[in-house]
Amino acid sequence: MEHPGKQQQRGGTFLGFVAGLVVGLGTALAVAVYVTKVPVSFMNKVGGQTAEKDVSEAQKNKDWDPNAPLHGKNPVKPVGPAETVMPVAAPPASAPVAGKEPTTAKASGKPETKSESKPEAKSEAKPELKPAVTADPLGDLAKSRTAAKDATAEPFSYFIQLGAFRTTEDAEGQRAKLSLAGVETKLSEREQAGRVVYRVRTGPYDTRDSADKAKLKLDAMGLETALVRVQR
Repeated sequence: MEHPGKQQQRGGTFLGFVAGLVVGLGTALAVAVYVTKVPVSFMNKVGGQTAEKDVSEAQKNKDWDPNAPLHGKNPVKPVGPAETVMPVAAPPASAPVAGKEPTTAKASGKPETKSESKPEAKSEAKPELKPAVTADPLGDLAKSRTAAKDATAEPFSYFIQLGAFRTTEDAEGQRAKLSLAGVETKLSEREQAGRVVYRVRTGPYDTRDSADKAKLKLDAMGLETALVRVQR
């Protein structure tokens, strides 16, 4: 049998263990309640510094510009969404109404004066001048044609001389020979160096061109010719 003293010792140890456990649990519970209910100044200070640091870091990251070193000493800050300037829409200009004139005179209170268009002065038609009718219309027509012809004709007449003779017999003999050859000539006389000279000629020709052509034909026949120009 065990000794009663040993049993009491075991009972005291167990009770001490239970009492210590209860005290420890109560102490732990009290500390936990104290920590959760009572704010600690150190924790608040550290927490406040951490929150401020987070806000400052977020603001730095928001305003950070990777090209800031390229902008110089005064970098241009990006405009935030709160600073966006909206363009002000200008009021639409009133378009003028077609078919209406501006009412400036009415606004000023003065009567509006309308400019009346004056009819342009028409130039009176002048009567055409008609040529007077004469008693001889055919004669007038011939004169007009002659005048037109004289205006366009050359100032000289041309002859082709086929010989000059001292006597009329010699001149007529030359004309007879030319007539047999088919050449029509005329006989004219002129005083030259105190003597009368008889000339055998063809013509007159109105233009130098026609006289040259006739001379070429006579030259081809073997005749001696000379071109003579006479003032009209």
